[in-house]
Amino acid sequence: MRADRLLAVLALLQAHGKLSSKEIAEKLEVSERTIHRDMQALSVAGIPVYADRGNGGGWSLPEGYRSRLTGMTAGEISSLLFLQASDVVRDLGLTGSTRSAMNKLLSALPPAARRDAEIARERLHVDGAGWRDAGPRDAGASLAVVQEAVWAAKKLRTQYRSSDGEAKDKLLRPLGLVVKSGIWYVMALSEPDDEVRTYRISRMADARMTDDAFERPEGFDLAAAWEASLARFRDRLPRYEATVLVAASAWSRFVRERFVTAGRHADRGGGWIEAQADFNTLDSAAGILLGYGRLAKALAPPELRARIAEEARAVAAAYAEDGE
Repeated sequence: MRADRLLAVLALLQAHGKLSSKEIAEKLEVSERTIHRDMQALSVAGIPVYADRGNGGGWSLPEGYRSRLTGMTAGEISSLLFLQASDVVRDLGLTGSTRSAMNKLLSALPPAARRDAEIARERLHVDGAGWRDAGPRDAGASLAVVQEAVWAAKKLRTQYRSSDGEAKDKLLRPLGLVVKSGIWYVMALSEPDDEVRTYRISRMADARMTDDAFERPEGFDLAAAWEASLARFRDRLPRYEATVLVAASAWSRFVRERFVTAGRHADRGGGWIEAQADFNTLDSAAGILLGYGRLAKALAPPELRARIAEEARAVAAAYAEDGE
């Protein structure tokens, strides 16, 4: 444990330049006395840690002293930063270890390169959750221009086509890029209302970075802003509640349906699971359940049962006509 802590002390000094014993102790959740002993151990080991006394003092390393990562550039380390969003990392329970490794990599970079990597981390978010039915990758022709504007903190002018097909001129202050299931978005302040909105980059046309720089909002958290945007999107979706009976053999498929949110459920025996489910609309619920054939059944509400029965009779009649 002490060896790990000594490495953590070095990483903190490399990342922050100078820290007091109290600051280091708080970050590592140990006593100041322990930090003093650790500094003595580092000195004995030949690590050049120096103490500045008085106000504004603290522990530091010489400017030229760095742990070397031979051959690794800031760009290469920036690309590794996004492993933290990987489904594989999460599935294996390695999220914490990956984050720690990334912090150690950052601390070993020279100040200028470390800042480049930090900019990439704060302005690019990878959402690994997916949309369940991820389609082809959708970067959009404007991605390179939008990325340049995000990195340079320059205003972006574009023609943006909304979901209803209407195109409008937009002047944006782009704050960060988000990629989810191969689809790229930019979160930006839209002028003149100064509200953070999410824009799908493939819907942008004639995107141009202007010469006008802007100040990023202090403390802006791209990942948190994205999650808040997703929550607002889900809240605006129409909701149709139903009680369904689904065959256990089809349950895993049912819970992966994009336009279904499965809630409380229980094993009803005989290979069936009863569940409360939210669909978008009556038509959507009927269409989805009909797609399961005999492997799913609507229990409530009555209008959904009637709609499915009506459609089933129509399908049966159509096939009967073909047989004549």
